Amino acid sequence: MDNSTIVDVRTPGEFSGGNVTGSINIPLQEVVERESEIMNLKQPVIFCCASGARSGQATQYFKSKGLNCDNGGGWMEVNSRMNG
Repeated sequence: MDNSTIVDVRTPGEFSGGNVTGSINIPLQEVVERESEIMNLKQPVIFCCASGARSGQATQYFKSKGLNCDNGGGWMEVNSRMNG
């Protein structure tokens, strides 16, 4: 996970309440319009959110576009894996 980019698809309000250090906040409702930005991120891209539902939607969408990405699930789980 060290060489991956973490994209948190929660709202800015949720993100500001706690997030994975170094992660990028791109709310789920913005991922389609910011597709080229996400496609140009350092891969693999790990999507996360609160529970893994929204990040699962983002992961499905970007896998269909050929992006090397995974659903990390909830941001706290990703955070513990990063710092564990």
